[in-house]
This record gives sequence, C-alpha cells and structure tokens, in this order.
Amino acid sequence: MKDIFFFDSMLTPKIIIFIYWLGLISVIIGALGSMFSGYGGFWSGLGILVFGLIGTRIWCELLIVLFKINENLQKIANRQ
Repeated sequence: MKDIFFFDSMLTPKIIIFIYWLGLISVIIGALGSMFSGYGGFWSGLGILVFGLIGTRIWCELLIVLFKINENLQKIANRQ
C-alpha cells in the first residue's frame, strides 16, 4: 500500500488491462450489432470487429510500453 501512496509502483497498468478487456467486449458487441442490424451490414460489422480488436490491442500495448519504459528508467536510476 505504501508503494501506491508514494508512487513507487504504478497502478495504471492494472487499470489499462481492465480497460483492454472492456474495450474488447465493447468492440465485439458493437460489431455483432452492426452485423445483424439493417444499418451497417455484415461486411462493415466484420471490419469493425477485425480492426477494432487490432486497434484496441495496439492502443493498450502502447500505453503499457510507456509504463515499462518508466519502470526501466527507475531501475537504472536506482542502480546509480
């Protein structure tokens, strides 16, 4: 608990993982809704599904990379 209050460890990567799963569920529900409604059609729903899943993964990975860089910089600073 002390690590979180004094910012020695980051809480946000755990939140990003949760947001990733929420994003996946949202993309799947949106794509299925688009596929089976009269508005978007099957192919647009399939495009939303494929590109939405890939886009969500890339976005969350980029955020995690930023926090990994921070962790590695902290390790380097602590060694010196």
